[in-house]
Amino acid sequence: MGVKGFVEGGIASIIAGCSTHPLDLIKVRMQLQGESPASVQNLRPALAFHTATTNIHIPVAPTRVGPVSVGVKIIQQEGVKALFSGVSATMLRQTLYSTTRMGLYDMLKQKWSDPDNGSNMSLSRKILAGLIAGGVGAAVGNPADVAMVRMQADGRLPLAQRRNYKSVVDAITQMSKSEGVTSLWRGSSLTVNRAMLVTASQLASYDEFKEIILAKGLMKDGLGTHVTASFAAGFVAAVVSNPVDVIKTRVMNMKVEPGMAPPYNGALDCAMKTIKAEGPMALYKGFIPTISRQGPFTIVLFVTLEQVRKLLKDF
Repeated sequence: MGVKGFVEGGIASIIAGCSTHPLDLIKVRMQLQGESPASVQNLRPALAFHTATTNIHIPVAPTRVGPVSVGVKIIQQEGVKALFSGVSATMLRQTLYSTTRMGLYDMLKQKWSDPDNGSNMSLSRKILAGLIAGGVGAAVGNPADVAMVRMQADGRLPLAQRRNYKSVVDAITQMSKSEGVTSLWRGSSLTVNRAMLVTASQLASYDEFKEIILAKGLMKDGLGTHVTASFAAGFVAAVVSNPVDVIKTRVMNMKVEPGMAPPYNGALDCAMKTIKAEGPMALYKGFIPTISRQGPFTIVLFVTLEQVRKLLKDF
């Protein structure tokens, strides 16, 4: 029974991940907007200029564009297929991370359900199960996560400085050779924290919303209930996880030159530098594409999961 939960969760996660990949790519590009030049190896001109007559140093605010503009720019500059940059890493990530978290959550749910309470697990136990499942899943899937962020961000670099990974396997191989095996777990504390928050908020809130809808007789157990509960769960997950997601993206994407100090000394340092340079709302950069992705991703995930469960119920 336990293995079945992993299979069901894995199939649903891979379908959801691949179908919403372009939205995830746009989110990553937006989260890197406004990052200081040092952290991306002086990839942009310095955001300042000197007036012709004086020596006054006037900072120039970085331009920030919305998700539609980012998407259009990617298509114009890199082609439509660029929207699927890193999709092989997404597939590997979903296979490792999401299969583990979905299956583990399902196992804990079965173990901790209370038969005297309609077999439903309490909200606190759902959250705890989500935290545990998300943490374990993230630790397993971190190398694919780092590769995915880098492959998605590569197109924004000048041609001479692109990493040009051919696939997720090539990305992981090159990183291991040039930066050491430990680079595959760069930002792992952030990945684990984010995954714990996402899994707890997403899976626990989906189950909770679904149970409330059914208990109050608002809708029957069908597509309408699944879509409503999953969209609500996606919104909760986006609000909870976005700040950690921004920091995770920046730490994973930073360039560390041999003999040079890294741009960020960890998650907290990255958070402080980001807030100082760009303000606290910078932690909600990419929120529109995050919710634009989390909503559809969560809907596709749970609607597919419910259908896969129906198909495999006799196994």
